[in-house]
Amino acid sequence: MARIAGVNIPTNKRVLISLRYIYGIGPTNAKVICDQLGIPEERRVNQLTDDEIVKIRELIDREYRVEGDLRRENAMNIKRLMDMACYRGLRHRKGLPVRGQRTHTNARTRKGKAVAIAGKKKVTK
Repeated sequence: MARIAGVNIPTNKRVLISLRYIYGIGPTNAKVICDQLGIPEERRVNQLTDDEIVKIRELIDREYRVEGDLRRENAMNIKRLMDMACYRGLRHRKGLPVRGQRTHTNARTRKGKAVAIAGKKKVTK
């Protein structure tokens, strides 16, 4: 199992797909990395030589911000917004949608499981 940027990437998948397991590397960056190092897209991780794995590791360390550094930067950006008490920061603090989505209905992902209101029963006549 190849370990790149602190992540064990799957060995039986193609390199293009396996690199996406690293936080901060998506489809475009994975393709650019493979093109720069001359690794064919259909090659699988278990077919890579140790030298190629080292080259991938060095390229990612040198040119990309991934995993812990990127997560820390994102967390600091959100914390900065919350400290400024701007609108987006307040939405983050309250756990509500940040980008203008409606909250009257939906928004369950951000708000959590719906809580029943006590004492509100249907009145039948």
